[in-house]
Amino acid sequence: MDRKDIYQALKNNGGILRTSELNKLGLYSRQINKLIEKGDIVRLKRGFYELSDNTYPEEVVIARLFPNAVIFLESALMVYGYTDRIPSSWQIAVDRNSEKSQYQIDYPIIDVFYMESKLLGVGIDTMQIEGVYVKIFDRDRTICDILRYENKIEREVFSNAIQRYVKDPTKNIRRLLKYSEVLNLKNKVQTYIGVWL
Repeated sequence: MDRKDIYQALKNNGGILRTSELNKLGLYSRQINKLIEKGDIVRLKRGFYELSDNTYPEEVVIARLFPNAVIFLESALMVYGYTDRIPSSWQIAVDRNSEKSQYQIDYPIIDVFYMESKLLGVGIDTMQIEGVYVKIFDRDRTICDILRYENKIEREVFSNAIQRYVKDPTKNIRRLLKYSEVLNLKNKVQTYIGVWL
């Protein structure tokens, strides 16, 4: 199998292939190790490989590695244009009962927040990037999250996000209030957002 076939298979799978997917292509541990030695592919973590010159955005890599993870907090702020600051790591929310060791990876750099399943399911949106569905909390849920984690966020990032959300014509105040009740943040939402509305 030549590089072109591997490249096509990777392209069809969001830039990442699992060991089992490489096996289906007729590549087993010896061939996989040869490809790594030649520098054609890179092992991301146990059982996951990508092309060495991978051009896929990091959020696509995250979605392929952790399909149930949700882009969260400052990473979501960046996606929505509510901050100009690029976070040093991708913040993702995952089920608190998931196996913690799977998130120990070198690339991309991630910061994992463990949540109850019922909270993890509130306000999820998806965006399609390079043919891969990436989960992200919608903008209204993201504002609730920054209110919840206010002490983990720099003051300037926090206030910019609130102001940009208030000016955003696509915001949904009804949904924001609904989420604030579910997430037990009603008073904070009224304190911080209520003054602007």
